[in-house]
Order: sequence, then structure tokens, then C-alpha cells
Amino acid sequence: MTDQPAGKDQRRGDLRELFWLFTKLGFIAFGGPAAHIAMMRDEVVVRRRWLTEQEFLDLVGITNLIPGPNSTQMGIHVGRVRAGWRGLIVAGVCFIVPAALITLALAVLYVEYGSTPQGEQIMYGIAPVIIAIIIQALWGFFRTAVKDWLTAGVGVAAFLLYFLAGVPEIPLLLGGALTVFLVGTVRWSNPAAVLPPLLPVGLVSLLPAVPPTAFVFLTFLKIGSVLFGSGYVLLAFLRSNFVDTGLLTDQQILDAVAVGQFTPGPVFTAATFVGYLMEGVSGAAAATFGIFIPAFVFVALISPFIPRLRSSPAAANLLDGVNVAALALMAAVTLQLGLEAVVDPLTAILALGALLLLLRFNLNSAWLVLGGGLVALASQYPVG
Repeated sequence: MTDQPAGKDQRRGDLRELFWLFTKLGFIAFGGPAAHIAMMRDEVVVRRRWLTEQEFLDLVGITNLIPGPNSTQMGIHVGRVRAGWRGLIVAGVCFIVPAALITLALAVLYVEYGSTPQGEQIMYGIAPVIIAIIIQALWGFFRTAVKDWLTAGVGVAAFLLYFLAGVPEIPLLLGGALTVFLVGTVRWSNPAAVLPPLLPVGLVSLLPAVPPTAFVFLTFLKIGSVLFGSGYVLLAFLRSNFVDTGLLTDQQILDAVAVGQFTPGPVFTAATFVGYLMEGVSGAAAATFGIFIPAFVFVALISPFIPRLRSSPAAANLLDGVNVAALALMAAVTLQLGLEAVVDPLTAILALGALLLLLRFNLNSAWLVLGGGLVALASQYPVG
């Protein structure tokens, strides 16, 4: 997969095409990363023939090897292949900005009206639906990620260490990756003895005292640099960085993810929402830049190595370990947030009903989020 030399007029034409395509997708790509990637495939493989099926699949695989939002990285990859570094920037920015602006507008409305009885009622109905959406995603992910006894053991250990012992996310992700890499690649004779000491090791990121907007930027830069897996893994990082430190509440984090799910484009735009809650418009901009910048950097750095990584057993083992640890974090945080969201018969019915609809009919999650809010508003069931 190589970038073909092109004249100035062709490059401009390619950039224009990328601009219009990814701006369109930024406004209409509802349904989460899997749906976004399916839409991109239809546009760039089937309709425009910019990539072959195999080339597109190679890019899908490589996005799972690096931190960041998968569907956003896919757009960035496509832009790079089509028009080099300029295309990389145009495709990524055009996919992110529409969702970020919509999320910012909703954050402004949330701060203005979210604490009113009507706003609280809507969010009360949305929260259990979000829990159902995450459970459905977890079920699909686990069937793929848990490949054998080793990945199952890493997942269980990561879940228990996070849920019961409060081990931070980064050590768990790094520990999961190293465990599966060492056991799977080096083939230890007694892998069970290696599992416990590896999981707790890792990096603990300590941010010094900085101005509030800089703190928001650095926190989301850190998150964007280490967050593997689905956008829902973002829940664990948001909770430890903002809820456990007393800056935000569990409900505000659920509301942020609900907005990220309901709006088109990447779920990571929940960062825009959180940034606005923290520091207004400047915080929203800082959070958005911070969480998405690593995706551009990683794609630019890793592109030359794609052919070798695709066939590397060692890289596959690292990926398996990161994936299963990330899913364990998702499961633990979902349990914690579910206890906050499902608090009475109506929220239990909304959560169970949304889960059944997702499993039976695979409905677009945006409609379920909207439906949960409307049902709660219409019911006027007493909140709390």
C-alpha cells in the first residue's frame, strides 16, 4: 500500500474529495465505531475504489494495535493513503469537528438546562439505556477477545484488580499486554506464575499543578495516548481522573457518554462535553485537542510498518492482552455505573428493554438513547 505520486491538480482534487466525504460522515455517522467503519468501507472500497478490500482490512487490523478511537484512526489512515500527510489531517479533522461542535452545543444546553426537572428527567431515562448499549457491546467484544485460558485469566485478573483493589488503568493495560506477550510469545513453562506479578506493573502518570485548562488538555492527552479498545473504555479513564478526584459526578460522566453516543462521529467527543463542564469553551477545545492529537501522531508513525505488523505473532499477542484488559475495565466500570443508573423499576425496565431490542433487532443506539429520554420525560416518574 503506497502513496502514488500525483500532480498539484490531482492532489487538490483528492483533498477536496476527502474534505466533502469525511465532513459528510462527521454529520451522519451514527451508531458507534463498527457502524462508522462499515460506512467508510462502502464509500472508499465499494463506491470510490480508493482501496481494495484487503487494503481496507489491513487498516482495520492495524487500528487495533495502537491507542485511540478506531473509526477516527480509520479515517486518518484513508486520508493518508489517498493524499499523504495533507489527506491525513483533512480526513481526521473533518470527521472529528462536526461531532465535537454538536457535542459542545449539547454541553452548553446541558449546563443551562440539565439541572432543571425536565433535564434531570431526560438524563434519568438515558442513563440505563447507555448501560444496556455498553453491555451489548461488551458481549460482542468478549466473544472475540477471549481466545483461550490465558486471555480469560488476564481478563478476570484485570477486572478484580480494578474493581476490588483500585489498580489504575494504565498498569492494567500494560500488564495485560506484557502477560499475554510473554506467555504467548516466549512460551513460559509455568505461565500461571507470571500472571499475578505482571498485571499490577506499569506507568502511573502524575500531573503537576498546572492551570485548569492545561490540566484538562494534559489529562486528555494522557488518555488519548494510552486508551485501547472501544470508546466505552473511556468510561474507566473518565471515572478515575474526574469522579474519583471529586471533580465530576458519576451522573455527569454517564451524561457525557450518552451525548457522545447520541451524536454522530466518534464516541470520544464525550471529552468535549467533559471539557466544557470543567472549563467552558476553552476546556472543551483543550479536551478535544488532547484526546485526538495522539491518533494523528500514531497513524503517521506506524504507517511505514503496517506490512510487517500485520504478520507479526508478537504484535498479535500484545494486542490480545491489551484488548482483554481493556474489556475487563469496561465491565468493571459498567457494573459501577449500572448501580448508579438502575435505581428503580422504570430504570430497570428501560435498561432491560433496550438490551433486548439491541440483541433482537440490532437497532441504532442513537434511537434508543432518544427513546429512553422521551419515555422518562413522558412518565414523570419521580427521579431518585
